[in-house]
Amino acid sequence: MYQKPSTAFIVASWVALGVGMLGYLVGLWRSEMLLNERGYYFTVLMYGLFSVVSVQKSVRDRLEGIAVTDIYYGISWFSTILSIALLAIGLWNATLLPSEKGFYAFAFLLSLFGAIAVQKNTRDSLDVTKPEVTKKE
Repeated sequence: MYQKPSTAFIVASWVALGVGMLGYLVGLWRSEMLLNERGYYFTVLMYGLFSVVSVQKSVRDRLEGIAVTDIYYGISWFSTILSIALLAIGLWNATLLPSEKGFYAFAFLLSLFGAIAVQKNTRDSLDVTKPEVTKKE
């Protein structure tokens, strides 16, 4: 049984997700990149957010004894690592100022952290409100 997260942690998690995503997306919007470059970085962000939520859910399901196939678990981790690598490779090869590269990297990582924390809080809040099921012997 998990303890319901505090309101402060829930708010901080949503703020981290919102600030990270908003900063990243506003940076893309205002950038002088070509549309295909913007699309690449946008897709990497969305892929990263989906993959970290999948990792968090898979890890949590396994801890709770809920069946998660090894292939899904592995793909979730691979996708998370791949999204970070794709961003790093893209930024390494980009013709951006070092400060811009750092901005995108930190906004991306803040977004991923926020997505994991929001998913965890959502799951913890649901577990607290769900009545416990007793096993019949």
